[in-house]
Amino acid sequence: MAANARPHSGADAPHHDDRAQPTGAYVAIAGIVVFLVAVLLDWVSTSGEDATSASGYETDTVIAFTAFLGVGLAVALGYALQRARRNQHRGLTLTTMAVGIAAVLLSLSYLLDAPGAFERGSDLETEVGAWIGLVGGIVWSVGAGLFAKEIEGDDHRSLDHGQTAHAGR
Repeated sequence: MAANARPHSGADAPHHDDRAQPTGAYVAIAGIVVFLVAVLLDWVSTSGEDATSASGYETDTVIAFTAFLGVGLAVALGYALQRARRNQHRGLTLTTMAVGIAAVLLSLSYLLDAPGAFERGSDLETEVGAWIGLVGGIVWSVGAGLFAKEIEGDDHRSLDHGQTAHAGR
C-alpha cells in the first residue's frame, strides 16, 4: 500500500460529517419571514392636509414579489434540507442569498429616497416597514451566506486525494 493511500471503507475509514449544518438555512428562512411581515407594514407616508400611508404591498408590487419569491425559496430550502444528498443545493443557496441582497437593496432604496416619489407628485416619508424589511433582508442574506459555506456535493475522497497529490509537489 502506498504511503499516501488512505482506506476509504471499513473501520479504518476517516469519518467525515457529510451533511450541511442547517443553521444558516434556518436563519435565512427567519429573515424571509421578517421581510414578509414587513410587506404588511407601512413603508411610506405623506404629511399635510391629506396625510396617508401605504403598506409595502400597496406601495410597490416589487416589494410583495420579493417577499413571495423569498417564501418560495424558503420552501425550496426546506425541501433541500430533507431531500438533498448533503442537506443543501449550492445553486439554490446562492440564489437565496442573491434575492436576500436584492431585498436589502430594495429596502435601502426606500430608506434613502422612496422610488417613484417624483411620479406620484408627493413628498414621501419612510415608515417602519422599510426598516423592518431591511433587517429581514440582512438576516435573510447572512443566513444564506452561512449556509452557502457548508458542504454541498463535495466528495471527501477526491478532496483527500487532491490534497495528497498537491502535497508532493
